[in-house]
Amino acid sequence: MHSHVPLDEAHNDFFGLPSNPLSIYHTGPAWPLPSGPQAQRVPKEARPVCIHAISNVWYELGEKIYTFFDSIDLKWTSIDPVRFAEAEKEPGPLFLWEARPVCIHAISNVWYELGEKIYTFFDSIDLKWTSIDPVRFAEAEKEPGPLFLWVGVLPGTLSPDDAKGPAARCKELLLEYAINDVEIAFRKSIYTRHAGTQLLDHVSSVNPTVDIRAPFTPALGLRIAPKAFPYFEGTSCLYLCEGGESNRVFLLTARHVALPPSEYPNELYHRKDNSMPRHEVIHLGTRAFQDALEAIMDKIGHWEFMVDGYEEELTGLGEHVEGEDPNTTSERQKMMLKLEEARASKASVFEFHRKITSLWSAESQRILGYVVYAPPISVGTGDSKFTEDWALVELNRAKFNWDAFRGNAIHLGTCYPDAEIRAKFKYPPGGLMQLRAIVTYDELRRPTTMQDANGEACFIVVKNGATTGLTLGRATGIESIVREYKNYAIHSTSREIAVYPYSNKDGAFSAPGDSGSVVGDANYGIVGMLTGGAGQTDSTDVTYVSAYAFLNERIKQAFPQSYLFPIRKPTQA
Repeated sequence: MHSHVPLDEAHNDFFGLPSNPLSIYHTGPAWPLPSGPQAQRVPKEARPVCIHAISNVWYELGEKIYTFFDSIDLKWTSIDPVRFAEAEKEPGPLFLWEARPVCIHAISNVWYELGEKIYTFFDSIDLKWTSIDPVRFAEAEKEPGPLFLWVGVLPGTLSPDDAKGPAARCKELLLEYAINDVEIAFRKSIYTRHAGTQLLDHVSSVNPTVDIRAPFTPALGLRIAPKAFPYFEGTSCLYLCEGGESNRVFLLTARHVALPPSEYPNELYHRKDNSMPRHEVIHLGTRAFQDALEAIMDKIGHWEFMVDGYEEELTGLGEHVEGEDPNTTSERQKMMLKLEEARASKASVFEFHRKITSLWSAESQRILGYVVYAPPISVGTGDSKFTEDWALVELNRAKFNWDAFRGNAIHLGTCYPDAEIRAKFKYPPGGLMQLRAIVTYDELRRPTTMQDANGEACFIVVKNGATTGLTLGRATGIESIVREYKNYAIHSTSREIAVYPYSNKDGAFSAPGDSGSVVGDANYGIVGMLTGGAGQTDSTDVTYVSAYAFLNERIKQAFPQSYLFPIRKPTQA
């Protein structure tokens, strides 16, 4: 199964997505290529699919498809129901697209069964798939095209000619459910798991340290790492209370962040007493701490530049003299106020740097707590088939100022969505987005209360991760099917919530190191925990999330009285 698509087709079909994945083959009408002496490729975006007939049968149909792929030894990596659109334009003669999530489609009613049939078929033919993503493609700000089952396969395992048979069989499976408006596309893709003193209080947006302080606060998106392996970095998810008579507070994250699989056996870890080994977790691993220090130094450099500039302008204005132009006098007074403010800001940032380097530099000064419970990583778990990859860290209560602690809040910083998003996404006071409720399975699969800038139903979601920071995205209502391999042998198959970039201008929603991040929606709901992503390179075209509704069920099996840390105002004790 080794061949090459001509470069013009391979590189044109999915141009503009974060990793620019190479196209292998797709059904449906041919996608015209740019032509002429000034021809240029136009970026595409993938859009989520939330409302489509396939959603009603996808569970069964998806399994049939991947089972067939496996039967012919097709090394698929993902199957993503998706639509594509050309970026920022109305529909035209070129199909040059962005990926968009799918929330409303008839396939959603059958996707659980249909999806299983699809990947079972893939397995039966030994197709090395990595993911199956229901998605649409569209020009950015354009009407999307048809729903696609976007199948990722391991690079070098499938040629265009060999892809035609699996694509035709997928169309046959779709027809069994009376679905005839869905196309099939194959791409090259790899699924990857993205692996002292008190924490500081939040400050107002006028404080000169507001942005550089964020990594040292307890806001969600906390950068963490195992103390024994500080270079394995990840992100915190949520704060939980154990409940009952206990006052213990837990930090939820991905198990592969707290206990890296390369260093710890994949078995249940439950620390019940001091006789068991203590696996400590620190705030800010090696790279994250260096990044935070560099940000402080950049801020110092900024204020030094501003002070020098204001001093130079004041020198140019000269000393006050009798009878001078009133405008000159007014300008001098304004400049003196700016200089005073800049000097004060510079001094504040210098003092902040001194405190951080003296109180945070040693890893022993950044210990948050230790792992108390971590079930083995498993996939396709329970009826929902999501990935179970989580761990609870018991927090050192002395590390937190509980009077000022805001609980499960995402720090949005200076991010302010564009006008179209602001109508649906209320920017919170102080930039702290307080998560309030768990998004249910029904809400996940039929998110009809939100629309993106294209007027299409989807989840507008946000996360703050250790690597990519704060990003906005669009989640789909039809789960993707994800496949992992070890040395080309099947390792695991699971279903995940797929998240795509909000637009082709925004870049990838996540990257390695963002694992464990909580993903919230525009209604301040908890969608799930980020576990990995798929793309041809280090860039991520599709981010995968395990539903928190599922994780909450699993956590309560071990800690039945546990609950989300309650919403609190900063003045509460």
